[in-house]
Amino acid sequence: MRLLILTKRKLISIGFCLLTGILAATVAISSTVKAVQTANTPREIPIYHVDTDKKQVALSFDAAWGNEQTNTLLDILDKYEVKTTFFLVGAWVDNYPESVKDIADKGHDIGNHSNTHPHMTQMSSSDMTKEVEECNKKIEEITGCRPTLFRAPYGDYNNDVVKSVNGCNMYCVQWDVDSLDWKDPTPQQITQNVLKKLQDGSIILMHNGAKNTPEALPMVIEGIKEKGYEIVPISEILLKGDYYTDVNGMMCAKESETTVSENSN
Repeated sequence: MRLLILTKRKLISIGFCLLTGILAATVAISSTVKAVQTANTPREIPIYHVDTDKKQVALSFDAAWGNEQTNTLLDILDKYEVKTTFFLVGAWVDNYPESVKDIADKGHDIGNHSNTHPHMTQMSSSDMTKEVEECNKKIEEITGCRPTLFRAPYGDYNNDVVKSVNGCNMYCVQWDVDSLDWKDPTPQQITQNVLKKLQDGSIILMHNGAKNTPEALPMVIEGIKEKGYEIVPISEILLKGDYYTDVNGMMCAKESETTVSENSN
């Protein structure tokens, strides 16, 4: 009888060990499968700059808080006959509808910078879409035009953010030249930050509320023009037709099947 009890205990122990091993193996396999799936999932990348042989760059301003300097910036842009792109947060649109109208009336692009300026990577896909569409609605009610450009708050994005924006029939746009004006460097430093990184198809980031941006803007514009570049809104620098973004965020035209066939012959 004692031998039988020991055997049962051993069997229970062995069974428990086997069960634990099976569970551990299942978890490991599941984790491996998820890792492989993640590795094989194509990365969705926004547009940072554009593959073009034109000497063009796009200047853009993000507007999320404050409005003390917007009119000054618009006056400077008028003086130099430059058209740019303003990415507006929905809450900013609520607070400054007249400025939204002024920006549009002066011929500048108006892009969407979300409704409340959240970290969108921490949201569900449905909430991402809601953030985009609510801001679109506010801008369209004032300007009569629905935005086609979106810039993620904080530049924070992942695959779901890009897919959600594309699902709204919009371009997800970042930047390859950061003026760093939001850090309040001197106007000279802001200008240097922009000019040293320019290339054909660059998209430049500035802010309507940064302390030294109004003083820097004339130097930035003059410096860009001295380098032989034309400043255009983002909508004008984007490629028409089918495109893809490479690993560096360059917007590139997709070759048509006819072109590919001709090149292969």
